[in-house]
Amino acid sequence: MDLTASDAARLTGLSTRTVNAVYLRLRHRLLAWSPAPAELAGAVELDESYFGPRRVRGKRGRGAGGKTIVFGLFKCGGQVYTEIVPDCSKKTLQAIIRGKIDVSAMVNTGGWRGYDGLVDVGFDRHFRVRHGQDEFVQGASHINGIESFWSFAKARLQQFKGVPKHTFLLHLKESEFRFNHRYEDFYKLLLKLLRQQPL
Repeated sequence: MDLTASDAARLTGLSTRTVNAVYLRLRHRLLAWSPAPAELAGAVELDESYFGPRRVRGKRGRGAGGKTIVFGLFKCGGQVYTEIVPDCSKKTLQAIIRGKIDVSAMVNTGGWRGYDGLVDVGFDRHFRVRHGQDEFVQGASHINGIESFWSFAKARLQQFKGVPKHTFLLHLKESEFRFNHRYEDFYKLLLKLLRQQPL
């Protein structure tokens, strides 16, 4: 049901501290069950997003105000993979792209300059959608799948009214796991996995 620890504590009669400890162990398990993909092929959408406070006074631009930067890969068909990155530089993004995506893939990105030069390193089928120029779909190219994940993850995390930096990865990977299994009965899936590997 995706209840907060305080709501679950009220319903179960357990302390919030106990519920939080169980939730933490479950999130560590979900992280372990979210492996990095082997080379993705077919159509893949790439995008970067910023997580953190909505607005910080006096700070502007990409990654403003110490937000956490997340890079996402979305395999057409519905699976997402995310990684926290230190920046959105060409060097950082292309290191991940070259390690996770097959050069034969059709790569769809936004217009950010960090994606410049992908064709030069073998990604001949690189297509851009330039949102800054009010372009959201270019033929069959778009990044709607990864953007739907960003919306899903941010809406989920909003209920916590702030996530500590040291547990952000766990919350992110929980969101990723839930999104990747969104067409399954999450409760039954969790029970099945926990029977195989109890906490």
